[in-house]
Parts: sequence; C-alpha cells; structure tokens
Amino acid sequence: MQVFVRDNNVDQALRVLKKKMQRDGVFREMKRRRFYEKPSERANREKGEAVRRARKLARKKAVREGLIAAPKKKVLAPGRAGAAARPPRPAA
Repeated sequence: MQVFVRDNNVDQALRVLKKKMQRDGVFREMKRRRFYEKPSERANREKGEAVRRARKLARKKAVREGLIAAPKKKVLAPGRAGAAARPPRPAA
C-alpha cells in the first residue's frame, strides 16, 4: 500500500492512508486478531458474513429490477447540512 506525500502535507497523507486501510479492512482484521477465535466461532462468523453479503446483493438486485422500493434517503437536519449543500451567499 502506497501513499504519496505532496507538498510536505503529512496530515493529508495520513488521512488518505487511514481511508485506504479502512477500505481494505485492515482495522477490522486487527480487531479480530486481538484475541484467539475458535475454529467453530470463525466458521459461524464467516457463514454469517456470507449470508449478509448475499442478502445485500439480493436486495440491491430487487431494487434495480423494481421488485421492491428503494430505501428512503436520510434527510439531514437544517443546521447540519455541509457547505456544499448550502446555496451561495449573494454578493454584497
């Protein structure tokens, strides 16, 4: 895994690295390996993960095909919207 530091901006490079590690599941793996997991527990966990993945895939497929309604988007509170969501201020 590689992250380039541009203009000596180490903070931004660290943010990018953390995001990449999060996406690859490194933190989840570290948390899981902290304690010993019995083979039977591991099998049960992996089976549960596979079931969740299959359900999610089936749900997405059903939404695409129009069999079920798409989940409703969460609406942010008025004061919580980000800067990009706000209309620009009029020039004074």
